[in-house]
Amino acid sequence: MRFERKRTRAGLVAAAALPLVAGALALGTQSATADQPSGRQLLSGTKPLWATAQADKGATADSSKVSVRVYLAGKDAKGLAAYAASVSNPNSASYGHYLTAAQAKSRFGATKAQIAEVTNWLKSAGLKVTGTSQHYVTVTGDVAAAEKAFGVQLHNYTKGGKTYHAPASTASAPASLKGAVLTVTGLDNAPKKSSHDDTLPPPDAVFKNAGPFSTYFGSKTNHSLPNAYGVKAPYAIKGYTGQQLRAAYGAGKYTGKGVTVAITDAYASPYIAQDAAQYAKANGDKPYKKGQFSQVLPSEFTNTEECGAAGWYGEETLDVEAVHAVAPDANITYVGGASCFDNDLLDSLNKVVDGHLADIVSNSWGDIEANETPDVAAAYDQVFQQGAVEGIGFYFSSGDNGDNVATSGTKQADTPGNSPWATSVGGTSLAVGKHDKYKWETGWGTEKAVLSEDGKTWTGFPGPFTSGAGGGTSKLYDQPFYQRGIVPDSLALANGGTTKQRVEPDIAAVADPNTGFLVGQTQTFPDGSLQYSEYRIGGTSLAAPVIAGVQALSQQARKGIAIGFANPLIYSKYGTSAYHDVTDNPLGAGRDLAVVRVDFKNAFDATDGTITSLRSLGKDASLHATVGYDDVTGVGTPGTDYVTSYLPPKHRH
Repeated sequence: MRFERKRTRAGLVAAAALPLVAGALALGTQSATADQPSGRQLLSGTKPLWATAQADKGATADSSKVSVRVYLAGKDAKGLAAYAASVSNPNSASYGHYLTAAQAKSRFGATKAQIAEVTNWLKSAGLKVTGTSQHYVTVTGDVAAAEKAFGVQLHNYTKGGKTYHAPASTASAPASLKGAVLTVTGLDNAPKKSSHDDTLPPPDAVFKNAGPFSTYFGSKTNHSLPNAYGVKAPYAIKGYTGQQLRAAYGAGKYTGKGVTVAITDAYASPYIAQDAAQYAKANGDKPYKKGQFSQVLPSEFTNTEECGAAGWYGEETLDVEAVHAVAPDANITYVGGASCFDNDLLDSLNKVVDGHLADIVSNSWGDIEANETPDVAAAYDQVFQQGAVEGIGFYFSSGDNGDNVATSGTKQADTPGNSPWATSVGGTSLAVGKHDKYKWETGWGTEKAVLSEDGKTWTGFPGPFTSGAGGGTSKLYDQPFYQRGIVPDSLALANGGTTKQRVEPDIAAVADPNTGFLVGQTQTFPDGSLQYSEYRIGGTSLAAPVIAGVQALSQQARKGIAIGFANPLIYSKYGTSAYHDVTDNPLGAGRDLAVVRVDFKNAFDATDGTITSLRSLGKDASLHATVGYDDVTGVGTPGTDYVTSYLPPKHRH
């Protein structure tokens, strides 16, 4: 689920001749050492970019309350980044030499002495410590105490018609702590409900697809409808199932046996176990073995109304059913966040790493890069690095709004997939033909034209952009080593200047809702009853768990050896038969593609009539799927040889 955060990072140091990031974040701000206060360590990125002189409305009242989280850097932050890079780089002598969770904590984690020193510092400033973990210390107090602790003044600023408080300069910590503080979040605020409600709401209202459908791509066409691109477009499929996705992405004999995939989302569907079991039975997937699916949940859920908790049930359902469909023998551990806000989602990611709950982590959530501040980005990067040293890889959906111009007014990438330490998963429209034969893919980008009242034309053909795979060039991160020589300069330098930057996505899979996946979920029907029903769904929220499932197959092929942070290995296979090189016109230049879709006006039945529309494919706003690397599909989608490319050399044919 893509959500809007109400709520940014220092440079990374990596191994030897192949640093993961060439330099610090390209923030356009002053150097972190330019105005270093005497006896203080600046916490870069803690003054948000929107806290400008023009928006400044004066000092925040000393008596106003703050709640902040102080993230701990651990005993060797630079060493953590360097080791994470070296164990993930196939060309490194340390490749695959992962640490256990206990070893990683001992080598890189915060010491008891560091935690005590940070705690004492915060208390001495007048702040109340409300929680402590190996990753952070949470405190509350008034503005005056926070200003004393962090050596900064808090001011009120206008942003988007609302007023927030934020640091008027970069926050800092005492130099005597010797770098024990990574960053602090919460010095800038955003209004949100603070309800504590461990009773989750019922499922959202039912959604059903109207039909008629194709059973495989192109199997059913209405020849009385108007032409599109010189031909009759077929009806959209009812929804692909595991058998079709496994065939499309080269699963072969592999099932994910012996591999565990973790899924993080917010909240938890009360019906997930029964829905997943019923779906598997109805659609030819293997039944779940005892203990194959498990959940790790917080003691309570918060912000259920603001986050739309019930909407996250469908996300969890999609993720679980998609992973099982692609990798039917893989274990699945669902780790639910207490809310949809960064602190709670970071807690879920940390649970995976601290307990090494899985080697592969699917995450179908995110936001636009403009809403991420460097302080929060630093916290995400730290958990990704900690995962990498343990052999854990994180996969994030790249977004569902193309270049984000239509929704934000600005061309930008999505987060957290913008991190060089995460695998960003883009999206495609997928055609699987008769006998589960892979036909082609386009980059996912949809334009919609409704059938005219007289049924003779597609109104405003091809129509406006509705949705598409996220991608683009980060303004926060420099280009990581694994993208060098593969990502075109036209993309890496798209933001101007001479410094090449990180580009999303890295890899892709099916995402287009019009060529999407069939899911089964308990939903609320119009009469108020709760019933199981099935519908077609998509988004890069589908692509991420599909890739996670494919990675489970690949790890099994690798004789169970953890893939870990996968990007260096993914890019090392670029240009080989491991990938389908996806373009917007797979049938040739000038041959555009579309499907016909019929929807109930009321999203449930034909009582209020139906709407017939043409959905053009491969129209992702300003983004384009081209030959080679592109900002819609990355290096491509898994091909026939992708999974077997992970076989140890002596086992390859």
